[in-house]
Amino acid sequence: MKAKREYRDREEVEVAVLDALVDRNDDGMTVFELRSEVDASIDDLETALGNLKDDDLIDATSGDQRTLITPDERVVPDPNERNGDDQSFVDRVIDRLPL
Repeated sequence: MKAKREYRDREEVEVAVLDALVDRNDDGMTVFELRSEVDASIDDLETALGNLKDDDLIDATSGDQRTLITPDERVVPDPNERNGDDQSFVDRVIDRLPL
């Protein structure tokens, strides 16, 4: 599952982080799990997490000696709404254009 369309006009690493977190919305992810899912350097990942946290798009909770990162609920698409997998061909092309 992908993050809502209105949150996809961010930096590539930030979008990748949001998508990974939305996929694991119920469980959350550690920084190490995100690092294995997102193809970015640790510095780029740290910057992306900082930006997302500053914009209140992610939450970090500590427990069981580890920190779990989860997406804010407004980022997670409603399963009853049209999601990114149902996008038209034109919508997918527009998403890939560097505008």
